[in-house]
Amino acid sequence: MVTSALMNVMTQAVLKAAKPLVRDFNEVDRLQVSKKGTANFVTNADIRTERILMEELGHARKRFGFITEESGHLTESEQDEVWIIDPIDGTTNFIHAIPYFCISVAAAKKTADGFDVMAGVIYDPIHDEMFTAEKGMGAKVNNKKLQVSGRDGDLMFSTAAPRITHSNFSEVESSLRRVSASGATVRCSGAAALDLAYVAAGRLDATWYHNLKIWDVAAGMLLVTEAGGKISEIGGGQNMLLTGSTIASNGKIHNALQDMLTGRAV
Repeated sequence: MVTSALMNVMTQAVLKAAKPLVRDFNEVDRLQVSKKGTANFVTNADIRTERILMEELGHARKRFGFITEESGHLTESEQDEVWIIDPIDGTTNFIHAIPYFCISVAAAKKTADGFDVMAGVIYDPIHDEMFTAEKGMGAKVNNKKLQVSGRDGDLMFSTAAPRITHSNFSEVESSLRRVSASGATVRCSGAAALDLAYVAAGRLDATWYHNLKIWDVAAGMLLVTEAGGKISEIGGGQNMLLTGSTIASNGKIHNALQDMLTGRAV
């Protein structure tokens, strides 16, 4: 199947970065029993994955800047086009040898009020699933067309787990309680970018997060919209990349979920 030059660059870079990451993941189980633990090991894997992505993408598109989780904002202020990279989304899962994590890469253009995402890739290296989307061209997983679910009942959602050490603990806990009371199944899977890909694939009916980073959202938001879904801030705005407030859904249940999260629903 024919792919664009941009998508080919992105997928090849991701595949190269994923190879050593898979080897690292296969070592995590062994490290679980050591006193040293896995945190430093995974941090090094995160940094190495980012370095490979930056080298490959930077070589292929020299005019692009970078926004990355590990290195922060590098040259994006000087460039009209940027790569937005999360080398490992779901690091806590990785540390605990749970195979639910991904690499996320988006290509975006700067606009007057933020960024316009042109293409996105989310790769699950353990299950070898490559989720891809280009603006106006639909979304795919391993070259198979993606479509959001058509469900409006027996719903399954995903969100962040409340953590007492986080400043928004009460907000996250309250929203989780309200949505769970509606009868939906709610899971806290630990990888926001992969959750967005699962919404695009129709596996989840929706996901919501109160405080994501731009590298968590950029690729996934394009996947969801190109698969026929809807994405917005929890309050209804469209500045997810800047605020981190995010609801992504199949569209059918978007307003109802939004009302629950904002407390408008009784």
